[in-house]
This record gives sequence, C-alpha cells and structure tokens, in this order.
Amino acid sequence: MARKKIVAGNWKMNKTSIEAKQLVSELIPLVEGADVDVVVCTPFTALCTAAEALAGTPIAVGAQNLHFEEKGAFTGEISADMLLALGVKYVIIGHSERRQYFAETDETVNKKIKTALAKGLVPIVCCGESLEQRELGVTSELVRSQIKIAFSGVTAEQMRGIVIAYEPIWAIGTGKTATAEQANEVCAVIRSVIGELYGAAVADVIRIQYGGSMNAANAAELMAQPDIDGGLIGGASLKAEDFSKIVRYKG
Repeated sequence: MARKKIVAGNWKMNKTSIEAKQLVSELIPLVEGADVDVVVCTPFTALCTAAEALAGTPIAVGAQNLHFEEKGAFTGEISADMLLALGVKYVIIGHSERRQYFAETDETVNKKIKTALAKGLVPIVCCGESLEQRELGVTSELVRSQIKIAFSGVTAEQMRGIVIAYEPIWAIGTGKTATAEQANEVCAVIRSVIGELYGAAVADVIRIQYGGSMNAANAAELMAQPDIDGGLIGGASLKAEDFSKIVRYKG
C-alpha cells in the first residue's frame, strides 16, 4: 500500500502573526495541486491568522505543543480544546528542543499523545538520538525505547492516524544531514517496532517523516527511501519558495 507523503513545516519561534499571514499567502499558490499532505506548524500567536488565511485550502495548520491537561492552573500552557477552537488539525509532540529546554520526557510525551488523540488532533510524534548516542551505537535501542514508552496505551486503530518524525538531534539546525541510507535505516527501525507492537498492517500504513535539515537539495533523495514518508522541516519552511520546493520534490 502506497503511503501518501506528508511535509510539515515547523516554524519554531519565528514569524509574527503579520509575517505568518504573508508567508502562508505566498505558499498557497506554490503548493496548489501538490500530491502530498502539507502542514504548517506556527507559533501559538500565529495560529489564528494562519488558520483563517488557509481556510478552504489543502494546507492544514499544526501547533508546536500542547498540555496534556484539559484546563487548569498551568500558566503559559495551551490546551487541545484551545487549539481545536482555532482550526488546528495537527500538533507536534516531543520535539527534541522541548525535551532539551523544557524537560519533556517520554512519559509526558505519552500523556500528550493520549490527550491529542482523545480530542481528535493528529500527533506528529518526534524521536531521535544525539550525536553522542549515535557514536556510542545505541541509536536503535534508544529509538525503540522512545517509541515503546511514547505509545504505551495507544490502540492499534489510533496508531493508524499518527505521524512519527525521526529527527536526529545532531542534524537539527546544524546544516548536517543524515545520509538517505542512515535516515532510512532508523525509520525502518521505527516501523519495525511499530510492527512488533501493533502488527504489520499498522506498520505498513503509519507515516514516518525525516526531520533533520531536509531541504530542497536533498528532499528527493531522502523521500525516495522506502521507509521515509515525508519531512518535518525547520529552517527551510520559513520561506515559501524553499518550502514549496520540498513539497514538490521530484521523486
């Protein structure tokens, strides 16, 4: 079964609401008719603007985080219901920067996944290793552990709609990129552990992105790999033309 590619832009802490409106307005005609799912994950302050500008287009809006509680005394946090009220469809969970700077763990990632699923949001769940971990040769063990803990208690039916992003931490924002073969090898490990947990049918349909400095120059080679089903794009998503070239990669 052919899996439809999904390319999601992670803007991180970039773009005001005014800048977001300009960027998505430029993006709409550039990706029109693309045969991949396109998502833009903006800062919280730009979600409303992006959702309004993208209404009626094939481009979906995603958030970069959410809290696992429905509401309460969690200053500075955002709930799933708040995201849904703005028209958000996707949410990034467990990005390495959230883990590094904000003490997120596999356990909190698991809670957020369950909340997102219960509310009808599509999680883009991140996993990946540091340079030290890769050099120690523990990439496979680490990723398998991340996946098992993150999806504990998630059903096979729920898994079918989830997106997983393999993001080697050493290749994020560094300009370094895993070779296509290295990236596919780890994506294959992810698909394998999903198969062990949920069966081959689920493993065959789940979409796995690569998220380490994918750009217009390397997108086609990376997405030609059998276990890479798209990209979670950082810096290259901040310019409409650059991002559209990834969306329209020539396979």
